[in-house]
Amino acid sequence: MTTSSGTPLPALMLKTTPPRAPRHLLTRVRLALDEQRFRDRQVIVVQAPPGFGKTSLLAQWRREVLARGAAVAWTSVDEHVDPQRLLQSLVHAVRFGCGRPAFGRTLLEGGASVGALEGVTAWLAEVAHTSLDLVLMVDEAERLSAEALSALSYLMHNTPPNLRVVVAARSGLEAEVADMCAYGHCVLVGPELLRFRMEDTLELVRSRFDGKIDADTCARIHEIVEGWPLGLQLALAALERGGDPRAVVATLSARDGIQQEQLLGGLLAKLAPEDADFLTRISVADLLHPELCAALTGMERSAEHLARLMRDLPIFAVADDSEWCRLHMLARDALRARVAELPAAEQEQLHLRAMRWLEGRGMLEEAARHALAAGNREVAYNLAEQCLYDAAMQGQVGTVLEWVELLPASELDKRPRLRLAAAWVLALSERHVEAERLVAHILEGADVDVGLRYECALIGSGAAYYADEPDRCLALFEPWANAPPSRDPALLQMHANRLSVLAILRGDPALARRHQQEVPRGAHGAGFAYSSLWGEFITGLSYLWEGQVQLVEQMMQPVLARTDESLGRRHPLSCMLAALLAAAAYERDRIDEAAALLANRLDVLERTGTPETALLGYRTAARVAAAQGAEHRSLDLLETLFAIGAARSMPRLCIVSLTEQTRMHAGRFRSETCRMLAARIDEIVAREEEGYGPVWRRMVELQRTTSHAHAAIAAQDWRAARDALERASPFAQGMKLGRAWIENMALRAYVLDRSSEDGRALLREAMDLARTYGFVRVFVDAHPAIADWARSLSLDGAGHAEPDKTIAVARVMRPELPREGGGPRAIPSMVLTPKEREVLELLARNLSNKEVAHAMGVGEVTVKWHLKNLFDKLDAANRKHVVRRAQLLGLLEGIE
Repeated sequence: MTTSSGTPLPALMLKTTPPRAPRHLLTRVRLALDEQRFRDRQVIVVQAPPGFGKTSLLAQWRREVLARGAAVAWTSVDEHVDPQRLLQSLVHAVRFGCGRPAFGRTLLEGGASVGALEGVTAWLAEVAHTSLDLVLMVDEAERLSAEALSALSYLMHNTPPNLRVVVAARSGLEAEVADMCAYGHCVLVGPELLRFRMEDTLELVRSRFDGKIDADTCARIHEIVEGWPLGLQLALAALERGGDPRAVVATLSARDGIQQEQLLGGLLAKLAPEDADFLTRISVADLLHPELCAALTGMERSAEHLARLMRDLPIFAVADDSEWCRLHMLARDALRARVAELPAAEQEQLHLRAMRWLEGRGMLEEAARHALAAGNREVAYNLAEQCLYDAAMQGQVGTVLEWVELLPASELDKRPRLRLAAAWVLALSERHVEAERLVAHILEGADVDVGLRYECALIGSGAAYYADEPDRCLALFEPWANAPPSRDPALLQMHANRLSVLAILRGDPALARRHQQEVPRGAHGAGFAYSSLWGEFITGLSYLWEGQVQLVEQMMQPVLARTDESLGRRHPLSCMLAALLAAAAYERDRIDEAAALLANRLDVLERTGTPETALLGYRTAARVAAAQGAEHRSLDLLETLFAIGAARSMPRLCIVSLTEQTRMHAGRFRSETCRMLAARIDEIVAREEEGYGPVWRRMVELQRTTSHAHAAIAAQDWRAARDALERASPFAQGMKLGRAWIENMALRAYVLDRSSEDGRALLREAMDLARTYGFVRVFVDAHPAIADWARSLSLDGAGHAEPDKTIAVARVMRPELPREGGGPRAIPSMVLTPKEREVLELLARNLSNKEVAHAMGVGEVTVKWHLKNLFDKLDAANRKHVVRRAQLLGLLEGIE
């Protein structure tokens, strides 16, 4: 069967039939059509290399459009589509997708006599005349011929009010819609927007594996594939074939190229020899530029070669509006395994070419790496000396730490600037002792001026802070506190950061924020930007210290998004910001969000986080596990925190771990366990307190007295509990620890009540403060009985039976009830009438005409009339066919 123009109808049917949506299609909420960026745009163009999920996104949007009752006309472009073939596809897309078999009859009968623009104009006019609420989706538009692309551009520029156009292509459309984008009529969706975010990966993995893979493993998968949708699908396929998910992910993380080659083997095996050779040679570089590729390969037309491969292969990560790109990590590692098989002399030449090109463009650290790989150690060390100090100031912590491992001690000794860079990054990590040795060595030099002494004081006080020695941090920085000798904007911001930290430690978080406000603004440069990020982190810490969790969320969410984007998800500062936000999310009773924020980050906090963020991260993770019903996991995390404190000689972390364990056991009245834990805390304090000053002792004393209170509550010794809580109260107040103060009030109220005294007024005050600050879980964490009491007081005070949603309750797992309204369901749309939808649902249940008539309360003749209309609209030949066609077009759900 053919159209009037001779085109086979089956071919058009295939191209105008939407593809089957994957079983695990992820609905990405941030890319929903009703989001602000898409809401009022008549035209949407999705443009990205293959493997970025363009067709999947169109499938999601198609579901959304159908769900709100609009119609969708779908067409996938064939090779070498000319304007006439495009017009036929548009006509049949409306016929098949909207149930309008007579649509465009005049256009098709006109055949080749109808010009391209004339035909598109007639198609637009007929769409406008039908008054359909229609969305046209065109997939694989890069295949259009130049003339057909011009016709599609004309269509996009002349859409009637009832038509919306969505086009997906690999490339070539930005010029066609540039004017529409400028005027706000069109939005261009690129690779960066399509790239999976952490929350997308978590949701997809959990749905595909029924929650059997933990958040840490999901996060590691996300980081391996770098949000690349195709890479994620390949990794998930490997997980399905493998056994232990952690073992599979560990293999993928090995970076030896073996597993990566297996994962991408089918893709790489199909490459033409010249393409495989080109990709292998350019894979030695982390970042790619057309000119760098020319230097590496010696090809005159390497820019065109690179552009073609970027268009045709799904292995490139391309930044919007930039000549720079890079290979996805999985592909790069697989290709570098091939580089390792090249002759040694050839490998050396590749690295030397890369070094020369990168050095000529001022990319010194990258050039130094290639010099080292080529065996030119002296050149590598000279290049590293020129750039690593700036790298340290700009927050490239991982890069500098890698070089610290690579550099021999003799090179550090004779290169003062390298030594200073190393001291900075080592100070802000678990290796603070090494940093202090380097600082001492620097200060022994003969040419140490005031500026260098001041910078060494910044490093030394930072090392003391990371060692959890707040009093020594104060003493080292005190001489410079009021008169910083440097006017460098980055160092001035660091100075304010240090003053802010010291203010928090002294119990004055408001003063900490005041110091941040006094920093001169308007400075530029990567070093100042990184110091400013630290300032924002400290501001967030000051709010969390006070208990202002809602302000923490408002301020820190955009900061974390920015930091993740610029520095990476596992950068120490990103992880510390995540620890703050996770603590806030947990307090707001968003348990899954808190778990996602901490996923695959605790190990970074352990090595390079401040003591406060390491403590926050592990304690929040433990509380999340307990809230999810995994008490054993919670206790394991707290024991890990204890081990970290012991390994890093930070007894406060050990004490916090034991105090948290005491609180958990007290909630179940395990008196002997609580007594033992409190005794261990007493032993640690007695052994360690002489080595610390008043600031440290005050923080520890709050933990110690609180643990004694919990132990007394577990033993139901209300007099001892009351005494311990009254001793703890001044410490919580004096340090302005908002959550600790509210928890202390709630516990005192509970003890009063259990002592046959009236504690309701005190609890109501605690409840009022918790509501003001945004705490939801503070009472259930203090003691489950307090949460129950608070909810009953809330009901009494409200005078009605609706529970207070600001008070969390212990979570109880219940079996899911079967969903109501199962079975086939026709989606409301403009394609079918309500009666036709009802007939369709009954047909899907395999009812006969007589049974359908009885169910609807109409005659069989009426049913036959509706069936005829269904057959016509859906181009179906029989009852089973009409059900399958409706399901294929997204008009029927609920059947397999």
